[in-house]
Amino acid sequence: TPIPRTLNMALSGIRDMSSIEEPPLDRHPVQTFVLEQNDGVLLDAIRRELARGGQVYYLHNRVESIARCAALWQQRLPDAHIGVVHGKMTQKEIAAAMNAMADGETDILVCTTIIETGIDIPNANTLIIEHADNMGLAQLHQIRGRVGRSSRHAYAYLCYRRGKALSEIAQKRLSAIREYAAFGSGFKIAMRDLEIRGAGNVLGPEQSGHMMSVGYDLYLKLLEEAVQEEKGETPRPRVDCAAELLVSANLPSDYVPDTGQRVDLYRRIALIRTDGQRSDMLDELIDRFGEPPQAALALLDIALLRSRASEQGISEIKQADGRLLLTFADTDFARLSMLCGEEAFRGRLLLNAGATPYLSLRLNKNETALQMAQTLVEKYAAAAKGAPVA
Repeated sequence: TPIPRTLNMALSGIRDMSSIEEPPLDRHPVQTFVLEQNDGVLLDAIRRELARGGQVYYLHNRVESIARCAALWQQRLPDAHIGVVHGKMTQKEIAAAMNAMADGETDILVCTTIIETGIDIPNANTLIIEHADNMGLAQLHQIRGRVGRSSRHAYAYLCYRRGKALSEIAQKRLSAIREYAAFGSGFKIAMRDLEIRGAGNVLGPEQSGHMMSVGYDLYLKLLEEAVQEEKGETPRPRVDCAAELLVSANLPSDYVPDTGQRVDLYRRIALIRTDGQRSDMLDELIDRFGEPPQAALALLDIALLRSRASEQGISEIKQADGRLLLTFADTDFARLSMLCGEEAFRGRLLLNAGATPYLSLRLNKNETALQMAQTLVEKYAAAAKGAPVA
C-alpha cells in the first residue's frame, strides 16, 4: 500500500523493505480508464460484465444519496439484482449485503469506500468509481485491487463530473493510476504518491507533508546523513557532477508536447541512479509517447553518467577543443596513474596535477564524447578495485 511516510522511511534506510515481483498465477492487469461521467459508457460496461456472468462494484461515496443512485441504476437495468452497502448500516446489514455479493445473488453492489480492504470476490471484475478525482492515489490503487482477482480480464472506470476543471494534483493522481496498471506497478504508484503528497513527519503521526521548500532529493540526502550519524558512521561527502558535452540531450516538444509533463520528466530523469531506473524510465517513455528520439536517449545516458561519476568523486565532465576533461573533487593519484597506463589511452590521456587536478583525453574522429566519458568513468571505477575494465 503506497503510504508516503512509510516508503520514505524505507528509501532512507530507517526501515527495511521487500518487494514482491511475481503476480499470482493467471492474473491479468486491470485495464483502467479515466473519463468524464458518461452514463451511456458505464451502462455498456455494466451490461458487458453481466453478459459474461460477472458482477460489478459501483462506488458512490455519499451515504445520503446512495439509495437514490442505486434506484437510478435499477431503473436502467430492471433485470439486475442491485445491493447497497455503506458504513452507516448495522454490522448485520453489512454482512448480509456482502454475503449476497459473495454468493453471486447481487449483480451490482452500489457501495462506498467500505469495500477498500478485505474484500475478495473473484467474480466481480468491473469497477466504477464516481468522483474519483476526490480520492487519493493510494486509495484509488487500493480500491482498484478489489477487481482482477481471478483469471478473467478486469476493468476499472474512474469518473469525474462532466465539465469539471480538475486541479493539478487531481490530474496527477488520475494520470498515475491510469499509467501504472501493469503488475509490479505498485511500487511506482507509491513513489508517485510520495512525490505528490510529500514524505510526512518522520517522527510524528502525519502521513503526508510538505518538502517543496528544499526538494525531495535534497531532503533524502540530508536524512541519509543524519541516519549515518546516528549509526555512528561518518557520512560520505557527496559530489554532484556537472556534465557539459556537445551532444543534443533533451525531450523535444514534438515528442512530449505538454510543458508540465516535460518538466516533470526532466526532474525524474535527473534522479536516475541505476541501469534499472534508466530502463524503467525508457519503458515509460515508450509506453506514453512512443519510440524516443536520439536526444531523449542521450538525456537518459547523461543522467546515469552523472550519477556514476558523482559516486567516483568526479565533479565535472567537460568537452572542449576536441578533448574530454574530467575534474575530481578528491584526487586519487594511484587510480589516475592506473587509468593513464591503459593501452587504449596511451599517448592521448594526460593528467594535469595543478591546483585543480584534471584528466584530459584527446578524442579520435570516430569517438563520441558521451561514449568516451562513460568508458573513462567505468575504467576509473574499476581502477579502485585494482582491475581494468575489459
